[in-house]
Parts: sequence; C-alpha cells; structure tokens
Amino acid sequence: MKSLSLLTAVSIAALATVPSAASAQQKTLYVAGYGGSYEKTIRDEVIPAFEQANGVKVEYVAGNSTDTLAKLQAQKGNQQIDVAIVDDGPMYQAIQLGFCGKVDGLPADLYDAARFKDDRAIGTGLVATGLMYNTKVFAEKGWAPPTSWNDLRDPKYQKQVVIPPINNTYGLHALLMLAKMNGGSEANVDAGFRIFKDEINSNVLAYEPSPGKMTELFQSGQAVLAVWGSGRVQSFAYTGFPVDFVYPKEGAVTLLTTACPIAKPNASPLASSFIKALLEPKIQLVMLKDYGYGPALKTVAVPPELSKMAPVGERAAKLYTADWSIINDKREEWTKRWNREVER
Repeated sequence: MKSLSLLTAVSIAALATVPSAASAQQKTLYVAGYGGSYEKTIRDEVIPAFEQANGVKVEYVAGNSTDTLAKLQAQKGNQQIDVAIVDDGPMYQAIQLGFCGKVDGLPADLYDAARFKDDRAIGTGLVATGLMYNTKVFAEKGWAPPTSWNDLRDPKYQKQVVIPPINNTYGLHALLMLAKMNGGSEANVDAGFRIFKDEINSNVLAYEPSPGKMTELFQSGQAVLAVWGSGRVQSFAYTGFPVDFVYPKEGAVTLLTTACPIAKPNASPLASSFIKALLEPKIQLVMLKDYGYGPALKTVAVPPELSKMAPVGERAAKLYTADWSIINDKREEWTKRWNREVER
C-alpha cells in the first residue's frame, strides 16, 4: 500500500472508471473491489443472488486497494461508489478520512479481529502473516520445523530466506513483530530495524514482493524459509509443492480483506446489505476454499480439509492486530529508513 501522498497521481485517471452520478440509475449499487479471480468470484457467487433478492443492479468496479482509495479521494464530496472492498491498512486510512459510513446490523458472532471502531467497516476474511517453509528440505536436513519469528535470525538459513519488503504488508508485519518481541511497538520499531540489519540480512536471499517470484525461489530450491500469508501458502500447497504454514509462538498477525459503506448524502441502505452478503456462510466457505480467507464469523462450520492453514477457531482468536492508526502515519518514514538501512 502506498502513502496518501502517492495516491494523487492516479486520482484523476481513476475517476474515469466509475460512471458519473448523472448517468447512474437510481437502483444501481456501485461496488469497488479487487480485480482478478476475486472479482470473478464476486460476480459469480454474490452479485446474481443479491440483485435478484434486492431488485438492484450491481456495478463492480475492479481495482487494487490503492486504486480504490484514490477513487474515493478523487470523488470526495461527490462519491459514486457505494461499497469499498480493500485491505485493512487502506481501510483505516479511508475511515480516518471520513469516507466510511456505519455498517448497519452487524452479526454478533464476529471475531474481534474483524471488528472496526464504531462499525465503520468490517473484516470479511481473515489471513494470518507468519512463516512458510519447505517441508521436504527440512526433513532431508533433519531440521525441526520453524516455530518462532526468531528463526529468521538462525545462521543455518544463510541466503535461504525470502521476505517481502516493508512496503508490502507481510514484510511490515515481520518488522513489527520483531520490534514487539524486543520491547518495542508500533510507536517504536527501532529494535525491529536493528535485528533486520544486524541479524537477518545475512540470511536473506531476496526481499521479494512478487508472489510469482516468491514461489519460483522455492521451486528452484534457492529458498527454504519465508515470511508470507496463510492464504498465499495454502494456494502454493494446493499445487502440490511441499510447503507448510507456521503460526509463530509469539503470534501471527492479522491481515484482513475489509468492506465499508461509503458515507454520502442519501446513501443506499443496500450498501450494508451487500457487505453482510459477503458474510453469508456459503460465501465465507467459498473464500476460504479459493483464497484461504478464514471466516470472519465464529459460527461458520469449517470442514477439516479447509482448516489446515487458515486462521480459524483458536488460531483466529489469537491473531495480533496491528495498530494501523500509528502505522499509516509512520509508513512512508519507515519505508525510507528501510531502503537506507536494510535493503541497500
């Protein structure tokens, strides 16, 4: 996710992707969310039934979280979007900027990790940031599976570790956890930077943001240990490659897909209804199967074959939720420091 100062460059171009209010029909709901396979799932599994049940036409506007936040900024005071679906970091920015209304009638059985203050948004799927390792290589070498964020510091993994940089949420979470484990917090990440610079850097093969390149480095045998998300690891394991996901004993970190109704005059009550449609058990299980998103609701019955890696049950309840109100203010500063001290 980019800082707000970087979003303005795409704001004007983003306007063209959403029809103007004048051209919008009265019974049209505009939903802005992720593209790719996620968009296909929403179009196939959610939109047809919602349109039929509510007598409304849903227009889906695809884009990543940065794109959607840029649209909201560009349309400030004249919002065409009714529902925004973005990652948790950008969602905290959207709330801070006043773009999100209140989600009406939220279910009572939400995991705490899926809740936002004053119900201004909701987590619709839970992902955990933790560790991925090559089970075949570890078995061949007689290594015990990793159990801790401190395993990233173990010299036996020299030039065999892959970590996304901190402008990627997975890398940022690793920095925060190492700081937190050593007396720091979101307000003081000095310990995390020190450990990366002095103890982890020599183990790192690449600070790699691309999911495709991450899997390539494992498939080639160059990397055996990584920081990654439970959903990504599940998808990789489904290909048959011998990897597993580890919830570090100090805690895995929450990463959410989130949704909020956009605050505007005469906002449609169907915005909250659409968000709640994403919480239907059938849809929650589709998202779990296809993307590894743990259900946001405690009462969704998860088949055992789908619960191996995803944050469900006790694992979901124990996730650490970072304080994005501090992170978003510091992120640009941290990224510059990272480039200066760590990833040189």
